[in-house]
Amino acid sequence: MMLFEDTELFASGNRGKKVFDLPDAEVMLIDNFFTKQESDFYYRELLEGTDWSEYEMEIFDKTVTVPRLVSWHEEDNKQDGLDNIPKWNPHLLDIRKRVENETALRFNAVLLNLYRNGKDGVAWHSDRTHRSGKDPIIASVSFGETRMFSLRHKFRKEQPQVDIPLYHGSFLLMAGTTNSFWQHQVPKTAKNILPRINLTFRMVLQ
Repeated sequence: MMLFEDTELFASGNRGKKVFDLPDAEVMLIDNFFTKQESDFYYRELLEGTDWSEYEMEIFDKTVTVPRLVSWHEEDNKQDGLDNIPKWNPHLLDIRKRVENETALRFNAVLLNLYRNGKDGVAWHSDRTHRSGKDPIIASVSFGETRMFSLRHKFRKEQPQVDIPLYHGSFLLMAGTTNSFWQHQVPKTAKNILPRINLTFRMVLQ
């Protein structure tokens, strides 16, 4: 079965970098960062081989289960004194190496998100900074169904919202003061769509 044939990017071989001209932000996109064959392989391997779990968070004094599955991996396999963090498998290491070679940056943690269908998504937010600093660099890789990634400025209401479709095998980098001045989301959709896997690499304090 051929997966995710909703884009002509692989056929065109387009791998050009797109740098977005946004105030208070540094955002870069490479649509065809991984080949079609690589993207299909990593999608299947991560979908079936990852220990996915539900994640609960506090919102307005209520505990809610976020609408997606997650898996957190950290280089020393420890977080907040716990030693049950899943280890990095060879596929995660290979993907991280590709990202680090592209960016000349070092990442020691990755959050995997599984959007099972259109009912899964992420509401408007900026990433938490207690372990990654005020302006973390987030390197995002996507496999699977194309989902929209939206950005909005926190303070400049006249600044238009930015909508970026993240395709199978794409790579998005958010750096600079993006996290301080912008929020992002992955909106839900009523469309009947296949799963999407997103990996967000980052550097966290040990």
